[in-house]
Amino acid sequence: MPSPGTREVGQRIATIRRVRRMTQVELARAAFVSLATVKAIERGARSPSDDTLDSIAAALSVDPSRIITGSTRTDGRVHAAIPAISAAISAYDIPTGTAPRPLPELGAAVGQLVQWRLGARYAQIADQAPHLLGDALAVLHQTTGADRIRAAQLLAVTARSADAVAYKFGHQDLSARLVELMRWAAEQTDDRIAQATAAYVRTETFFTARAHAQGLIALEQAIDAGPSPLSRDTTAARGALHMRAAVIAARARDADAASLHLTEAHRLAEAVPEDAYDGTQFGPDTVRAHEVSVAVSLGQEHLQQALDVADEWTPPTDMPAERQSGFWIELARAQVWAGHPGDAFESLKVARFIAPQHTREHPWAREAAATLRRLKRADAESLTSFADWIGAV
Repeated sequence: MPSPGTREVGQRIATIRRVRRMTQVELARAAFVSLATVKAIERGARSPSDDTLDSIAAALSVDPSRIITGSTRTDGRVHAAIPAISAAISAYDIPTGTAPRPLPELGAAVGQLVQWRLGARYAQIADQAPHLLGDALAVLHQTTGADRIRAAQLLAVTARSADAVAYKFGHQDLSARLVELMRWAAEQTDDRIAQATAAYVRTETFFTARAHAQGLIALEQAIDAGPSPLSRDTTAARGALHMRAAVIAARARDADAASLHLTEAHRLAEAVPEDAYDGTQFGPDTVRAHEVSVAVSLGQEHLQQALDVADEWTPPTDMPAERQSGFWIELARAQVWAGHPGDAFESLKVARFIAPQHTREHPWAREAAATLRRLKRADAESLTSFADWIGAV
């Protein structure tokens, strides 16, 4: 007889497949598994192996944690990969004898890594990041000219993706090292967009240290040194820096600076379509989502601004999962402070559905869930289950 856990996994796969309007045949083909395997898993007669689960999740465009609940699987894979990521960058400036990987092949693999980051699929990043960091460093040290510049660009992007895992899963020292590697690689490119992107990501170190005023200074220096908004990419790079500066200014409780940078981000966003530029999502919708982040960061006296944005607008479904879930988490925080626990719990559940691992590792989501649990003003059974899942104990 199938176990309850196996049946639940099969039911989730079947539900997500139907939402995606895929047949079992189409899922089997996209996941490179047999139709018999898909049928057996969906009816609960068979539990998928890790490789099969990853293949099915990729075919369904979801993180495996959307299929298997609980934290042990993704968390375990991420934490197990941390030593390998650390080792891969331990001697980043020393050439090794590793055979370089062909640049086109490396570029394709790094492009997949970026898509996983935008989709909050951290287990896949953790599995591949050590190899790709080593490969990018090998190419960088063994090539010259345009190939070396391209390798440096790919190294910066890879370091950023690995940092997303380290930062969100609490490995702050490794995160800081990856940020510095990203900055070092960006300097090798002589590419002002890559350097602007590195400055954008560096803000994480200021968030971690709660050095918000210093972070604002660093971002404003990056804006001054950044590229002029003469193309879509340079406009997006500059706009993203203003958007980030608005958030850190708000956390520094500098409302005037936050308003100035948010206004400029809106202006620049109107000049480009919503898209991911050099791995950073930017456009009118992304800036709108950051309005909530800025309002929440400014504190309780600005809560109504966050609630007003949410009354008029919610993230479109084609926005990267990490961005969408971030909006709902920050909205939940505002709703808790505003005395709307039921709404806050609904927002947390939406965030979890969109990007479960991003939600589970987000400190504000955990804080909001813990507050709701203390208040006990939402559905007790489902709230307790959610709080246990997110670690709000």
